Amino acid sequence: MTEDAAARSGSIEDSGGEVRHVGNSANPARETEEVAGRIRETVDSVYRSESRRVLATLIRLLGDFDLAEEAMQDAIATALEKWPVEGVPANPRSWLISTGRFKAIDRLRRRSRHDVALASLADRFDESTTSADLVDEDGVGDDRLRLIFTCCHPALNPDAQIALTLREVCGLTTEQVARAFLTPAPTLAQRIVRAKAKIRDARIPYQIPSRKDLPGRVDSVLHVVYLVFNEGYSASSGDSLTRPDLSTEAIRLGRLIVELLAEPEATGLLALMLLHDSRRAARTSSTGELILLERQDRSLWNRELIDEGAQLVEHALSSRRFGPYTLQAAIAAVHAEARDAGSTDWAQIVGLYDVLMRLEPSAVIELNRAAAIAMRDGPERGLVLIDALLEAGELKDYHLAHAAKADLCRRLGRKADAAASYRRALALSSQEPERRFLENCLRELPGAGQKDLRS
Repeated sequence: MTEDAAARSGSIEDSGGEVRHVGNSANPARETEEVAGRIRETVDSVYRSESRRVLATLIRLLGDFDLAEEAMQDAIATALEKWPVEGVPANPRSWLISTGRFKAIDRLRRRSRHDVALASLADRFDESTTSADLVDEDGVGDDRLRLIFTCCHPALNPDAQIALTLREVCGLTTEQVARAFLTPAPTLAQRIVRAKAKIRDARIPYQIPSRKDLPGRVDSVLHVVYLVFNEGYSASSGDSLTRPDLSTEAIRLGRLIVELLAEPEATGLLALMLLHDSRRAARTSSTGELILLERQDRSLWNRELIDEGAQLVEHALSSRRFGPYTLQAAIAAVHAEARDAGSTDWAQIVGLYDVLMRLEPSAVIELNRAAAIAMRDGPERGLVLIDALLEAGELKDYHLAHAAKADLCRRLGRKADAAASYRRALALSSQEPERRFLENCLRELPGAGQKDLRS
């Protein structure tokens, strides 16, 4: 018996498979309350699994973020009212979309008493939408992809793209997004309001870009997802090294994009995020202290994520249309394959960085390459490269560049230079676990004392 039929006939099947008849119970009021509770749980489950899909389709149908959000909430409230009586529909998502659309039309018509334009808009929604628009299963994925591209439109500034993506695509509350990026909730809310107004006023189309425009637009989408993951993987400031909620949401977005869009770089980005996230449990101690890659307990690494990430890397590389995310994922895969730090294939990592530098040169990539060369050829060679980068000036305020120099100076026995670089890195770092790590490094230098920390 289906859940719908069970609800309509006054029966419901429990987890053990036994069918209990509400109407024949010695306590019908209690049975009715239990059924209502189960329906509420069903509505909650549908909301968790389908709300972003429902919202994406309602935005397409209604052409307005706020109206679509109101319509979805109205549909959920109606489900809580009707499903306990009428039963759960066979296709809850389509039911919510259809109900939400009609609720939006009703809402517009109520408001139209004071605005003739709203009455015209309501009529247009009522006449132009067919049942196929509501229930087309093949269109659901496209609606979610349309929403991602809309939130990441280049007309919006990067902060707005991230905020809108987390709010509308991932379903995080305004307060959650604000906490994640250490922004006051009212400020974040205004940022989202302005982004929605920009989409409306500039008539930014709610659509997937044409094939001609797709490469550039995919890059902006992947960049936003990567920024979200980076903030989760290594928080820019605060008391915690990581923000797992953000990295989890970025991975979920990455999976969705790979599912809906056959792009090798999307696959490469997902691989990169999975491989990095596989080390999460080993990156901090039980007290929250930072543990560097070479000292991590590799038995804590998530082998399922590593295996999945490695397979995705191979798939992206085999396409011959890969880019920087795939190459970074390949570097992460080399680290993941090593049984211990000593068996890391640094020659292969340097080779991958060489390719990455040709494809997308940047000072940060050059810094990472220099660190890899130091591991392959010795600290003196790496230090020459890092000194040249710092001399060029682009990384002079980047704390990790000074931390890398400090470590190489320490390994070469140049205590005074190491202490000076650790102090500079400490002055530039705003994340508490990193600051404690740098303080410990400075304190552990031979002959170092508290004066080094205060200098």
